[in-house]
Amino acid sequence: MALSGSTAVAIVLFSYFAFYGNMAFNEYVFFAIVVAVFPTAILSHVDYQWKRSLDEHLPDLFRTIVQAQETGMTLPQALEEASKRDYGPLTEELKIMTAQMSWGMTFDEALTALGRRVETPLVQRTVPLIIEANRSGGRVEKIFDPLRKFIQTTLLLDKERRSQTRPYTAIIYVAFFVFLFTVVLLFKSFFVNIEDLPILGSTGIASADLRGTFLRMTTIQAFFGGLVAGKISEGTLTAGLKHSMILMFCGYIGLKLFM
Repeated sequence: MALSGSTAVAIVLFSYFAFYGNMAFNEYVFFAIVVAVFPTAILSHVDYQWKRSLDEHLPDLFRTIVQAQETGMTLPQALEEASKRDYGPLTEELKIMTAQMSWGMTFDEALTALGRRVETPLVQRTVPLIIEANRSGGRVEKIFDPLRKFIQTTLLLDKERRSQTRPYTAIIYVAFFVFLFTVVLLFKSFFVNIEDLPILGSTGIASADLRGTFLRMTTIQAFFGGLVAGKISEGTLTAGLKHSMILMFCGYIGLKLFM
């Protein structure tokens, strides 16, 4: 879905760039791009927050499993007991897994189905380990405690990476607003003075055409700058669509107010 959505957005954007029209025409195309990109940006952000919250609750889940197994519970019983507690979005997935086992699905099949539904890197790594630990038997709780520490370390490293890349994301925002300020300054101080003047024997440049050109330039700068910001901060281009929407709206409002 992300690939096809990005392809459609690229086609619309370059079609928008190819057209030359006045400000009113370009505004219609601008809002067409917003309508095309906005749902994908929202869904991508919601999915990212859901997966991130799920991963952050994994250490608490493994701690509960260890405590339950120390009391003599089996691994399926420990997971069923854990499904009665609050682990954010992970609780709903555990309830689904418990229901599937009550319908006759084996523990391994239910856990594999959970991995297919969630599809986060941490879950994809831990599911095979849990399955093998359950098959091998013995004191399974000895596996979950190191696994919990591994996940905590991974989450800590990811948090540090986000904090370290945050200044680079801010640089993209600053660069865009500098670009926007430069466009407005050029229009106010230079282009308004040559408006309707003949250039190389042709007719003068209309003010609406200039505004349309600057709107296209600002939109393209905002869109691709947002994609880069998403790639830097969260590791995917799709995550950058929300940044693109923010920058595009800021650019549009800035041009409408000052040009």
